[in-house]
Amino acid sequence: MEPVYRTIIGLARTVFFVQGLKFDVKGDEHIPAEGGAVIAINHTGYMDFTYAGLPARTPKRYIRFMAKKEVFDDKISGPIMRALKHIPVDRSAGADSYQAAVEYLRRGELVGVYPEATISRSFEIKEFKSGAARMAIEAGVPIVPMAIWGAQRVWTKGHPKRLGRTNTPISIVVGEPIQPPVVDSGNIAEPAAELTRKLRSVMQDLLLEAQKDYVHEPGAYWVPARLGGGAPTLEEADAMDAAEAAEKAAKRKAAE
Repeated sequence: MEPVYRTIIGLARTVFFVQGLKFDVKGDEHIPAEGGAVIAINHTGYMDFTYAGLPARTPKRYIRFMAKKEVFDDKISGPIMRALKHIPVDRSAGADSYQAAVEYLRRGELVGVYPEATISRSFEIKEFKSGAARMAIEAGVPIVPMAIWGAQRVWTKGHPKRLGRTNTPISIVVGEPIQPPVVDSGNIAEPAAELTRKLRSVMQDLLLEAQKDYVHEPGAYWVPARLGGGAPTLEEADAMDAAEAAEKAAKRKAAE
């Protein structure tokens, strides 16, 4: 029993109801009823982690999300994140958060990971980091892929929040667990790269499935260019991310 997590879920469901969010969840039977698993989620908005927990409620399980350390440092969100046993990620000491996630998995927890690392401005699947695959291989647990569509309409990077009653439809599709290869612990890099490629391909297919029956508004900022929307292409979005990263690096250097 986890009274704090249950309370937070109850509050979240109330917020979802007030917002009029309409969820369509498919494949929730693929969430393991027991044992560890990496839950790999695409990243299109700031609120999609709250929606990603819904399929896990079918087997009555909780997901421990990996989230940036700054969220844990906040005086309001920090105590909540720690009470929910989420995992802080300090980018200057990434090995520590990685090992913490592996230990969670070995203890039989579900660990939520964004393989893209950052929000996709194009709303397409970005290139993946290998962390999700590496921790699945090291812990000997499956990866459960999940695609969420519509979260970007609620709150995403570079656009205003829409946290009122918007009646936004949110589609969630969970894929079959992907079993990692059994490898020598000292030779993870190549198998992890292959598993990462497979995971990205599967999640691209899941995203297409989530989008299939969704009504897309031509020219809308939240609709991918591929579907006639106003979002940047994947290549354009990558260039924007690179420019932003360079700007932040320059500011850090200037502050030294």
